[in-house]
Amino acid sequence: MGYDVEKTDEEWRAELTPEQFAVLREAGTERAWTGELLDEERAGLYTCAACGAELFQSGTKFDSHCGWPSFYESVRPDAVQLLDDDSLGMRRTEVRCARCGSHLGHVFPDGFGTPTGDRYCMNSLSLDFTPSE
Repeated sequence: MGYDVEKTDEEWRAELTPEQFAVLREAGTERAWTGELLDEERAGLYTCAACGAELFQSGTKFDSHCGWPSFYESVRPDAVQLLDDDSLGMRRTEVRCARCGSHLGHVFPDGFGTPTGDRYCMNSLSLDFTPSE
């Protein structure tokens, strides 16, 4: 799939930390309970750490007790790309930034008590946060 933002691995490596590159470009996962955005409670906007695309509003963030920042919906349906992921011997739905194709995390249908029933389980390393003023 072609993305609005396309760069070589060398270009991404020059712009991202090694940890971000492993998550965003190689579909890695940060360890649970270690992400700096897990406990972020301020109002604001979450964007893609690779390309700056708007992804999630703080009002859709909830504490799912899973160890990663969780949201029940993206800012727009076309802000993220959902792909089947059969790795690790299980069926999951991968979430990528629709603008640059960077791996953000996975979405699960277990967001109990949320308006959508979804839990977008995102890596803190894949997101930047800008508080509202």
